[in-house]
Amino acid sequence: MLYAIISEDVENSLEKRLGARPAHLERVQKLNNEGKLIVGGPHPAIDSEDPGTNGFTGSLIIAEFDSLESAQKWANADPYIAAGVYEKVTVKPFKKVLP
Repeated sequence: MLYAIISEDVENSLEKRLGARPAHLERVQKLNNEGKLIVGGPHPAIDSEDPGTNGFTGSLIIAEFDSLESAQKWANADPYIAAGVYEKVTVKPFKKVLP
């Protein structure tokens, strides 16, 4: 089943994000290599694909996992959590309708 992992950053998270980004992307790339990643990326803090020093306010990953429990376990192990980037992470089932 698909699950949405919706993460919200702490204020002024950019420096922490940049430090943990390689490890974070490595995990997400593994999901992609396994064919389980549907979409993933950050939410820019401003209306721009490149927010510069404005940074980001969170992230969204939609991926396939065996269960809600396994999706939550994967989300809890994100390097962004260990680095203090995320203030809140919500994991919930997702039903893809379109496209």
